[in-house]
This record gives sequence, C-alpha cells and structure tokens, in this order.
Amino acid sequence: MKGVFVTGTDTGVGKTLVSCALLAGFRRAGLRTAAMKPVASGSEPTRLGLRNRDALQLAVHSDCDFPYEVVNPYTFRPAIAPHIAAAREGVVIDPRRIERLYRRISSGSDICVVEGAGGWLVPLNETETMADLAVRLGLPVVLVVGMRLGCLNHALLTVQSIAAHGVPLAGWIANMAQPRMECAEENLETLCRMLPGRFLGSVPHLPGGVAEQVSESLDIGAVLAPLSLGGKQKG
Repeated sequence: MKGVFVTGTDTGVGKTLVSCALLAGFRRAGLRTAAMKPVASGSEPTRLGLRNRDALQLAVHSDCDFPYEVVNPYTFRPAIAPHIAAAREGVVIDPRRIERLYRRISSGSDICVVEGAGGWLVPLNETETMADLAVRLGLPVVLVVGMRLGCLNHALLTVQSIAAHGVPLAGWIANMAQPRMECAEENLETLCRMLPGRFLGSVPHLPGGVAEQVSESLDIGAVLAPLSLGGKQKG
C-alpha cells in the first residue's frame, strides 16, 4: 500500500486541507509525494478547460508533476453530486480508468494521497460509490471528521461502513470546521472513546489554513507506520 484515501463525514469538512497537510507532512518525512482527486464537482472554466480548486491545491503540494487531466480525470462545473453532474454531460464515471491513472501516479512516488469527493458513500455511477473506489485502489482510509452538530452520528456511521467494506482505517482527524462549536471538547472525547482506529490529531479552526501549519497538528508517523514507509528519502 503506497498511499492513503482521504474521506470525510460529509462535504465541506476540510478533506482538501487535511490532504494537503498530509502531503506536507510526508514530504517533511523525506518521502516523494503524489496526489489525486479522481472526481471533482464545482469547477471553474479557464482557458485550459475546467479546473477544480481542490485538485489544483493537491497538485501544488505534490512532488510529482502530472497533467491536470491525470490528477483530476473527472471534472464537472456544477457543485452537485458527481453522478448527477456526470449524467447531465452524458459521462459515466469509470473506476477502472481512475485505477489505471492512480497506478501511473503512484508508480513515481513513495506515497500518494487520493482525496475522495463528498462523503464515503457518495455515488459515482448507477452501481458504484466512492467507497467502492477505495476498495478498488486497495488503500487504507484517513477519515476527516467535521466537528459540528451531528458529527458523532456521521462519524460512527462512516467508520461502520468503512469496516463493512473491509477497508483498513488508518486513523481519523478532527477538523474544527466552525469557529465555535458548543461542547467541542466533550464531542471530541466521545469520538476518541467510541471510534476505532488511531486519533491522528485535531485541526484548529484556521480560515485559509496553511497546509504546512496544519501538518504540525497531525501524527504523521502514525499514518506512515502501518505503511512501512517511515524513513525513506526522496530519490
């Protein structure tokens, strides 16, 4: 396993910030990094075509230089569910194509961060979900828990589904997605007690947070340990 799959308890919980922070931490550990955003909704037209902000951020924090279409093979303009956006354009999201591109990206790196879209069970097409993609890629999951009202239920249901899919949970990260959350400490304590897998750190509320700064809040070593990648150097 040369990578991790980053998912979230919902959309807008900070997956991209955490993914970039992981990349920064892996780089600091001496690893050559790569990144992928297989599917993205909510993209802007440019002279080069549609571009998604999250995918661009991942590319910036990656050591490997691949064409945008490889990093983000499925890009849609409206910020709606990917399978609906794809259907509107007469496109079928093909996980096999994503897998081929992932193999290409990961082959030139020590570790690859793949960021999902939305939550764990967001549909990709009529029969497959984001969870099925994680299974296909064979990657352990890092779960980003958006700390807001409802996070306990969302987090517990998500890890239950991750386990049901037979995917290892590399750990979970609490992201303070709101400036203030009532009973934040009590909710975090409950999550630490009830969630399986390693608690990899808590990200404070940082509007416009810098990945390098956020990475210092994460236990990068705990992510790398089961991957047997600690101590490698960039080639």
